[in-house]
Amino acid sequence: MLYFTRWRAAAILLTAFLVCLCAVPNFFPSSVVESWPKWAQRHLVLGLDLQGGSHILLEVDTATVRKDMLETLRDDVRRVLREARIGYTGLAVRGNAVAVKIREGTNSGEALSKLRTLSTPVGGVFGTAGAQSLDITSAGNDQYLLAITEPAIQQRVRQAVDQSIQIVERRVNELGTVEPLIQREGADRILVQVPGLQDPTRLKELLGKTAKLDFRLVDTSMPAEQAVQSHSVPPDDEVLMSASAPKQPYLVQKRVMVSGADLTDAQPGFDQRTSEPIVSFRFNTSGARKFAETTQQNVGKPFAIVLDNEVISAPVIREPILGGSGQISGNFTVQSANDLAILLRAGALPAPLTIIEERTVGPGLGADSIQKGKISSYVGAVMVILFMLVTYGLFGLFANIAVAVNVAMIFGLLSLLNATLTLPGIAGIVLTVGIAVDSNVLIYERIREEVRHGRTAINAIDAGFSRALATILDSNITTFIAAAVLFYIGTGPVRGFAVTLGIGIITTVFTAFTLTRLIVASWVRWRRPQTVPI
Repeated sequence: MLYFTRWRAAAILLTAFLVCLCAVPNFFPSSVVESWPKWAQRHLVLGLDLQGGSHILLEVDTATVRKDMLETLRDDVRRVLREARIGYTGLAVRGNAVAVKIREGTNSGEALSKLRTLSTPVGGVFGTAGAQSLDITSAGNDQYLLAITEPAIQQRVRQAVDQSIQIVERRVNELGTVEPLIQREGADRILVQVPGLQDPTRLKELLGKTAKLDFRLVDTSMPAEQAVQSHSVPPDDEVLMSASAPKQPYLVQKRVMVSGADLTDAQPGFDQRTSEPIVSFRFNTSGARKFAETTQQNVGKPFAIVLDNEVISAPVIREPILGGSGQISGNFTVQSANDLAILLRAGALPAPLTIIEERTVGPGLGADSIQKGKISSYVGAVMVILFMLVTYGLFGLFANIAVAVNVAMIFGLLSLLNATLTLPGIAGIVLTVGIAVDSNVLIYERIREEVRHGRTAINAIDAGFSRALATILDSNITTFIAAAVLFYIGTGPVRGFAVTLGIGIITTVFTAFTLTRLIVASWVRWRRPQTVPI
């Protein structure tokens, strides 16, 4: 156990040196680090509790998800029955189901068979093996109710949350913030933490908008005011209000000619004629084709640009737009044009998000946390160092050197991962120092036992390292399992603690059985001791 080849010793020292080197960027100002190569700029990011920032908890509107599923189901029922040329009446959403009545003289068995094709297996849901997306029941007189099952709704909510997380992440990253934390919280919630952001107003405005963009035709058959006053809105139309004041009603067709999902890019800019802020957009191939067809067929008609059920603008189509690009104008400010471009680039949310919790941590509180974290770390480190020196003398000094390298390696690995350091993370590092010392204590106490049993100094040291190995591995593996469970089950600060603890256990095993042993082996080779100085 005390013999090291030159290559092995060099590999151990080089590994420790390179990992510790990764922590160096944390000791330089950001202005200096930015001039370094990209691969050398990886560093620790202080969490929300250390540098301040904004904490927002969002909840996906499950009622809207359920409503959208029912409306989609209603449209699917209409499509399936029309394709099969089956007559029906009374197709409507009633409560949590879609009702449809098959006309007399029509084969109701064939109709039921066609409706059952809309039901699909619900996969990937624990405990719902064999579940279907629809529950079709007969209400008598050839009337059927199609209800969406709870497993299908839960699956759609999970999908909506996953999709929303990606969109929220794109929106937050567009703000230029540093290392935001965006993750699922429970079944239908999303946690957003943005360190360093002291004014969350703009962030909340971006996250609160669904950003569902549609291009629809304006119905000019009657004035919108007349349709509202006479309550005679055509069934294929709806009245939408303008986004800007003064509010103006528009009679807009429900049919979406081109969807915002076909956008590939959106950028803020200025109109060359009026110098007003605008948003330029570009469609993908499918969207460009639909946009060209729509503008070709409707020259001279107004075209409504609808965002979240509000009309941004309704310009008249002067000529066909064949290039697949255009611009949106509508009394924008520079910031509102930029925010709209961010929303359109990030994409529309599948359902509205509601802010249910909001906290802002000031930088003063973060600085106080850092100071207290430093004090606790320093006090703990000094006490450990003194204990090891008093108890084990020279071997205690060897252990202290290994522990110092261990802590440096923890910071190096965290920097390499661009991890976020939180106050619980600092607690995990302090705990790791105790675990690292504990490994050395087990080794040294084993060496003492071997000396008491009459072994020579060199044999006792060799036996101490070899026989303490199993015990140290057992204790560290069980602690690592606990850290892994905390990481996968916990959220937020708990995960930060688990990360630092897990990394600390890995570096502890490395330093205890390679670095400390290498130091002791080098000392033994140099001094050839007759007694163990413990």
